[in-house]
Amino acid sequence: MKIIHRSISKELILTFLLSLAFLNFILMMEKLLRLSRFLSGAGASMADMVKIIFYMQTQLLLLTIPMALLLSTLLTYGRLCLDNELVILRTSGMDFKGISKPVFILGTSCFLLNIAVSFYIGPKSSIRLRDEIKNVVTTRTPLAIEKGTFNTSFKDIVIIIREKPSTDTISGIFIYDGRNKNEPRVLMAKKGKIYMSEGFNTNLYLKDGYIHIAKGSSTTEMFFERYNLILRLESDLPSRKNTELTPSELIKEIGKKSHHALSLQLELHRRLSLPLLCIILIFLGPPLALMAGKSGKLGGLALGLAMFTVYYVLLIYGENLVRAGKIPHYIGAWTPTVILGIFALWIFKKESRK
Repeated sequence: MKIIHRSISKELILTFLLSLAFLNFILMMEKLLRLSRFLSGAGASMADMVKIIFYMQTQLLLLTIPMALLLSTLLTYGRLCLDNELVILRTSGMDFKGISKPVFILGTSCFLLNIAVSFYIGPKSSIRLRDEIKNVVTTRTPLAIEKGTFNTSFKDIVIIIREKPSTDTISGIFIYDGRNKNEPRVLMAKKGKIYMSEGFNTNLYLKDGYIHIAKGSSTTEMFFERYNLILRLESDLPSRKNTELTPSELIKEIGKKSHHALSLQLELHRRLSLPLLCIILIFLGPPLALMAGKSGKLGGLALGLAMFTVYYVLLIYGENLVRAGKIPHYIGAWTPTVILGIFALWIFKKESRK
């Protein structure tokens, strides 16, 4: 028994780790693409990118751990079924609960890990992600403006400079400002200074220049000795989100009865329901693998993705009904989990009786 369980556990854990890495990579790409233009415009280095990717990975674990648990169970037990090993184990006297024991161990470990992610790792990672992005903006943005090149890091603005005596000082400045489509502007200045202000805005403090403003068929020119130009990066910085709050902090914020209370309640329910999903998948995975039958690993993969797609669609639909005021928040947040849990227990008991 121990040898059999050790063999199944080894294959199960390896498949789980590969599935977890694959799912995190897929889900991370969408988030990374949104930040890529912003990060490149801010002059992020490869080391900065690696740190940001790492902090983004931990945020996804709350969702990808249950997904990887189900996929690894379906793939592993689907392979055992395809090779008729499950039939041999059952005919040798091992009951279905004994066959499923490695999944119970892995599922319990995933539950504890997801609790840690929900209560501590996820919020800390979200805070570190914002701090890292803030550090990139404050230290790298001045470096992104280089002499003799067109800089388009800032929204609707093109900057070219002739010289850059130091990191934060520039000279021979030409700026095209197209933020106001009806009144595009051209600014020229002899010298200037780059500095960051609150809200992660980049300021250009220009000296001895002029502004050319075009409006229809008329133009206006203004000369200045000092001019402060506030710039925004092409992409907005990620705002502070509910993911940065621990469950206890969420409860405190909900108690304040702010206008964000509904979104905070949904976030709290999700923090609790997604770890519980690992326990439900302990009972759901092995019976589903047998249902996949001789379809093998591809059948198990398709079935696992289909189950999670249905679950996540129901979860999003329930949360949208809550936001629309159609149902209470606890019903919308927990209904998919309860339905899946009842189905998992029913199908596991049915398979155990065979």
